[in-house]
Amino acid sequence: MKPKETLLNTQGTNQHHDHVGDAHASFSLETPLRADAFELDDELKIELIEKHFKEIMQILGLDLSDDSLKGTPHRVAKMYVKEIFSGLNPANAPEVKLFDNKYQYKNMLVEKSISFHSLCEHHFVPIIGKAHVAYIPNGQVVGLSKLNRIVRYFARRPQVQERMTIQIANMLKEALGTNDVAVIIEADHMCVASRGVQDVTSNTITSEYSGKFLDVKTREEFIKYISLNNM
Repeated sequence: MKPKETLLNTQGTNQHHDHVGDAHASFSLETPLRADAFELDDELKIELIEKHFKEIMQILGLDLSDDSLKGTPHRVAKMYVKEIFSGLNPANAPEVKLFDNKYQYKNMLVEKSISFHSLCEHHFVPIIGKAHVAYIPNGQVVGLSKLNRIVRYFARRPQVQERMTIQIANMLKEALGTNDVAVIIEADHMCVASRGVQDVTSNTITSEYSGKFLDVKTREEFIKYISLNNM
């Protein structure tokens, strides 16, 4: 193949990838992971990511001998593995302990404005938002902090907001043993605000309703609660 033809072919491939990313497509309910995703331990992953991120910085022309930059590859690698992408590893999934519903509380329980930070899997730039979750008890209840932990577990990975919304709802349904679950996510996407169209005023809202929340009145009650001003 001639060099010009190779260049045209590469450009066509890149344009395809750009189009898919900008279309905000979601292809899978599960986060795409290889079968061998956890064969390397965390320390080796940090070592390898540090090496490759150092190469990226060098390609960009940065001077890694500068005091401000020389530790950056390691800091980024550690942050990726131990913090912002820690939700990729099922070993880090929150343990959801249930308690008997001794008060016989049978109405809606809402935990609103759960803050989270994630990264868009198309451009690896931040998604910053809040989640509102609700369930109707079915014999047992869960500690409130576990709802926050579930949200942040799924946020700590490269994400698509639609997928994340469904993943949170599914874990809640499985953990609580009820389909009466609702999730709404509001988020700002830096892939929209800081690149491409560069729109800093828009945000994205997604929702997932199941069980009793498919009833219009129940859903409206949930939306009313999350619309109330914080105390």
